Amino acid sequence: MGRLFVGVLGVSTKRRTIIAGNWKMNKTFGEGKKLAAAIVEGVKDKKDLPEIVLCPPFTLLSEVTESTKDSAVKVGAQNMDYRDEGAYTGEVSPVMLTSMSVGYVLIGHSERRQFFGETNATVNLRLKAALRHDLVPIVCVGETLDEREDGLTDAVVRRQVAAALADIDETDLEKIVFAYEPVWAIGTGKTCEADEANRVAGLVRATVNEFYSRGESGQKNKSTVGEQIPVLYGGSVKASNVDEQLALEHIDGSLVGGASLTAQEFLPIIEAGAKRVARVPSKA
Repeated sequence: MGRLFVGVLGVSTKRRTIIAGNWKMNKTFGEGKKLAAAIVEGVKDKKDLPEIVLCPPFTLLSEVTESTKDSAVKVGAQNMDYRDEGAYTGEVSPVMLTSMSVGYVLIGHSERRQFFGETNATVNLRLKAALRHDLVPIVCVGETLDEREDGLTDAVVRRQVAAALADIDETDLEKIVFAYEPVWAIGTGKTCEADEANRVAGLVRATVNEFYSRGESGQKNKSTVGEQIPVLYGGSVKASNVDEQLALEHIDGSLVGGASLTAQEFLPIIEAGAKRVARVPSKA
């Protein structure tokens, strides 16, 4: 359910709190079933829960979907092809995902960009496919260590956001989630300082606003559509640092990697999300 967030500038927007766990290439069938069940049990009867999304490997999607049925926990895929079907050995289509009641999909994760040839152009194609099939896309953006050290963080993030949104209608923005995940902080134990993560998350939102601003007579009509888009932070998120991150204006949730692989580590992060939901008043 939407929440009303009042920022430091007094701008009121509805932004959801989302805690997503990306299991990556981990967990066997039995292990995944056990973990999903433990998370479902851990949030049962809890109040003010954020949106909780588990993103297991493709091999576990069916089982995790079954294990989380009729609970507050939702299921997402870690990737998908942008085509509905065809001779594309090893790929999984959006049609396959929706047929399994999968509701979310990660798009453009840095590991897909780094190891599997994902580009800004294919991120855009996947985003369009997700929207066509009513999947909630979590679009990942972020800079490498070299890019950060060269002072290119803002340019890289702006370029990735703008490229993802190419030819996306403004009316579809309410379905989109962004995640800022600095590549140098993923799986390294290094965490982007909370204030800097907040600044870049705000930059993502500002870039969306700029992208949908309209020019008339040489002047732009400013857009505020980005204020409604949830922006998550991902990069060595842990129970020890998540409260600080979620207390900030522009961070609306977490994309969690390693800490999502045990219920003992993931449930406290969900609880941090619940605290954020509780302290943000409902829309009147």
